[in-house]
Amino acid sequence: MITPALLNPNSIVIVGASNDTSKPGGKVLQNIIANQYAGSLFAVNPKEQAVQGIPCVASVSELPQVDLAIIAVAASFVETTMMVLATEKNCKAFIVLSAGFSETGEAGKALEQRCADIANSVGASFIGPNCIGVITGTYKGVFAGPIPEYDPMGCDCVTASGATMVYLLELAIPRGLKFRNIFSVGNSAQIGVEDVLAYWDETFDPATSSKIKLLYMEQITDPKRFLKHAQSLTRKGCRIAAIKAGSTDAGSRAVSSHTGALAGSNSAVNALFRKAGVIRCYSRVELVYVAAIFTIPRLKGNRLAVITHAGGPGVLLTDVLTKNGMQVPHITGAKAEALLTHLHPGSSVANPIDFLATGTAQQLGIILDFVEKELEEVDGSVVVFGTTGMWKVDDVYEVLHQKIQSCQKPIFPILPSVVQAAAEVSRFHEMGNINFVDEVSFGYVLSRVSRTPQPYTDPVLPIIDTAKVRAIINNATEGYLAADKVFELFDAAGIKRTQQATVTTQETALQQAATIGFPLVMKVSGPVHKSDIGGVVLNIRDNETVVSTFNALMQLEGADGVILQQQLSGTEIYMGAKAEESFGHQVLVGLGGIFVEVFKDVSSGLVPIGREEAQSMLKRLKSYPIIQGVRGKEGINERLIIDTLLKLCALITAAPEIIEMDINPLLGNSHQLVAVDARICIAK
Repeated sequence: MITPALLNPNSIVIVGASNDTSKPGGKVLQNIIANQYAGSLFAVNPKEQAVQGIPCVASVSELPQVDLAIIAVAASFVETTMMVLATEKNCKAFIVLSAGFSETGEAGKALEQRCADIANSVGASFIGPNCIGVITGTYKGVFAGPIPEYDPMGCDCVTASGATMVYLLELAIPRGLKFRNIFSVGNSAQIGVEDVLAYWDETFDPATSSKIKLLYMEQITDPKRFLKHAQSLTRKGCRIAAIKAGSTDAGSRAVSSHTGALAGSNSAVNALFRKAGVIRCYSRVELVYVAAIFTIPRLKGNRLAVITHAGGPGVLLTDVLTKNGMQVPHITGAKAEALLTHLHPGSSVANPIDFLATGTAQQLGIILDFVEKELEEVDGSVVVFGTTGMWKVDDVYEVLHQKIQSCQKPIFPILPSVVQAAAEVSRFHEMGNINFVDEVSFGYVLSRVSRTPQPYTDPVLPIIDTAKVRAIINNATEGYLAADKVFELFDAAGIKRTQQATVTTQETALQQAATIGFPLVMKVSGPVHKSDIGGVVLNIRDNETVVSTFNALMQLEGADGVILQQQLSGTEIYMGAKAEESFGHQVLVGLGGIFVEVFKDVSSGLVPIGREEAQSMLKRLKSYPIIQGVRGKEGINERLIIDTLLKLCALITAAPEIIEMDINPLLGNSHQLVAVDARICIAK
């Protein structure tokens, strides 16, 4: 819980306050004093009578009532300190900077829980332990710098790592970013990242709340809660960027299916962030660049003018933009010729617009006005402008500032001369602007921001035969379902599947072959990876081959029967589903057959998905042109793929016991999509 005493305390006590500012208790007090905290300030240290000019008492029992306690003493003293403050001093907020809790083992974890219980018992906020503190508009309760300039509409930030927060600020402040409330939650004994996110959502005011939220997370303890509040904030107009540490599935579990190998916690995080409209970042640099992009009005499209006085950066930026889905339209014709008349000879306006190293502030203004008023084919501008140190660029940055304020089309400033134009860049920041330094990093990040959709609307899943699904699942044992039961589930969900039968004798094999009709596919039943052991035989066209194939397949290790199936043709599609602990289920789609193993070109989404999200999953596939149809080859009906994905979601929703599912392949063309092979594993 986040109490008013945490955000806007009328009184603060530093327990473990020190005159030594190299210690947390000394530095946090120094920061609070230096940033002119206006409330009552107290210090506790048994060895001092005054600390940094603040009267000091020997014990918390000597204090008057106090709103917020910032505790910087050894872990072994924290519990009793909190107990006295909570029960005798009406303290409603605690920030515990001290380490030595759950990060040290079971005893530390138990101590941490007891401290959280104390806070909970009196309805108090508890930040930490093992954190650097909190910054609000009222006080700067951190022991680490730098302290950013407070802006009531600046970035809100929460991080599970104090060091990451410090290094993030080191990057962000020199870029001109401003901040509002900052929370370093440390071990998150009571308040974690999701709690702060929920608070931002539940207290959001469009007139007074920041619309930029930055997160650093090491775990997502409650994905559904995260999704609820992140979606809510983005729908209210907020923009959220987050680092989720642990982006590799290193040491992944031994799995028995393609879905198990392709899905995983990292894939689930990506799907969660996409569903919520959150930009996922993988470094502090990316997070700062995304935050800076958030401060600039949104692009209405993906078409950019690249404006520079240095050819190389313009080429590098154009390359990264176009490779990542943005457009840098070619500018030709009368408009281009008219613009050239205002520039030095040798300039190029083809886009990139290169107005040479000798380009002037006046020329930059003309170019930006031209983009604003004349180029309907462009949605915004990127300006790359530095200096060799031979002359000042104050006038250029002044013009850039004026155009950022007056133009309707967004302008992104890349100012790489952080040493030789340091004074000019600083002045640019003082005017309220941000800047980027590296054009390639910017282009990569802007492309991802541009591709991130708004949160999807709540999906409506198709109606399936839930009663039949439940009957099959309730009567099944744990593990892999028999092939006939898998297809019974598909029938109940309305997923079209091939005709098939499982047999255990030659006689029934011949009977089923006559019923299904030639040509046939025959597969061994039992082993999971049939093709790896020669357990799949195609193009069977007569009874003699049925018998010989049956006998051969039954000799394979693990065989418990043979599956006869009608042989179909078409492009192979893969679909899968997997339960991911705490996230629910993922569904996956991609090209099928061996392509899913070799290329791993799959898209994932968290159940439930709607039609719009399913369409987006298809479009993210590198193989999407094959699905559409390429070089005269028939494509696959996308509506049928989407319909099947939604039915798969409905099946998973009705039977959450399904922990893993492979449908590989479905065979598709312009008029049908049929499941040919599938396996389902359930756990109760």
